Amino acid sequence: MSKFEQPIDRLGTNSVKWDTILQMYHEKELLPLWIADMDFKAPAGVLQAYQKLLDHGILGYADTPEGLYTAIIDWEKKHHCLTLEKDDILFFSGVLAGIATAVQAFTQPNDAILIHDPVYPPFSTIITTNQRQLIRSSLIEKNGRFEMDFADIEEKFKQHKVKVMILCNPHNPGGRVWLKDELLQLGELCRKYKVLIFSDEIHQDLVFAPNKMTSFFEAGENFSDFSLQFTSMTKTFNLAGIKNSIVLVKNEQLRKQLVHKQEQNFQQEINTFGLVGMEAAYNTGEEWLAELLPYIQSNIEYTMLFFKEHLPNVRIMNPEGTYLLWLDFSEYKLSDEKLEERLVHGGKVVLNAGISYGPSGKQHMRLNVACPQATLAEGLKRIANALK
Repeated sequence: MSKFEQPIDRLGTNSVKWDTILQMYHEKELLPLWIADMDFKAPAGVLQAYQKLLDHGILGYADTPEGLYTAIIDWEKKHHCLTLEKDDILFFSGVLAGIATAVQAFTQPNDAILIHDPVYPPFSTIITTNQRQLIRSSLIEKNGRFEMDFADIEEKFKQHKVKVMILCNPHNPGGRVWLKDELLQLGELCRKYKVLIFSDEIHQDLVFAPNKMTSFFEAGENFSDFSLQFTSMTKTFNLAGIKNSIVLVKNEQLRKQLVHKQEQNFQQEINTFGLVGMEAAYNTGEEWLAELLPYIQSNIEYTMLFFKEHLPNVRIMNPEGTYLLWLDFSEYKLSDEKLEERLVHGGKVVLNAGISYGPSGKQHMRLNVACPQATLAEGLKRIANALK
């Protein structure tokens, strides 16, 4: 039996995914297929590294080990053909903390920042809470997948004098792994209109063959002169709770500017468990990841087949990466509130409401399939029952 088949009871562990939904919906026995963490144990090498730390028994201040820089550089080179130097690497408590700091470092209040629609909800929150102007460019759904509307992006760059675009690659919630040619076209527009790219590449390792992940840095000549890359092994190896991420900045002037704001906000310290877990994951997690990806793919295929047989009116994007599926329930003619009510109170299953990802997410839901297939099967049955 695959290690990913093992059911793990997460109730009562202060889990956001499992324990908060009772307070949110006031409904017992809900099954969560929402927030993007996996119901799988972390790689054994990571757990062993933590056990060694606990056996030592002292959890004092920790410096960033040289071995961590080496582990990051080696991983990015081997898995993403990305050549890095130690100075290119900055550490933050999380990808969102890094993006928020970068927004403060490179823009001023009322500056325009562009994101796609739909896209990961915290992007818009960071923009609005920092008093920047939120601009959305709707993605085009074509042949069952999202594509960028480059004409719309260019028009909005010009019209709103956009300073920054936050890119999600691979895309959440659509699962698109942007092609090199697409990133090249986007990058040339950014170069033309002097727009900085903040590329959130946290799902960079969760890509299914034959799709190939291309870092924005590598998409075009000197793209690193006007871009920052945000990533973390926490998504890859299910370690979201240790709160650690990296920002890759090759351009020296951009790096100095970001470091200055990082120091102003005192964001430069990383907790001991983040440092230890990150190094262990990059050094020992490759085999675990190689087993994870086909398991997630099998769950995706299972889900696609289930909907085809039992809920053919729900349209699903087949993701090229991530473990997240974008579901279109518009054929049911339900409002967003009624759709969520049906699923939660009728089916006792929790998904992410699509409308939170932007106006284009109306009558959509996001489904997380990173769980044992038995759990997934029960969740899919609940969705079907809710829509009967």
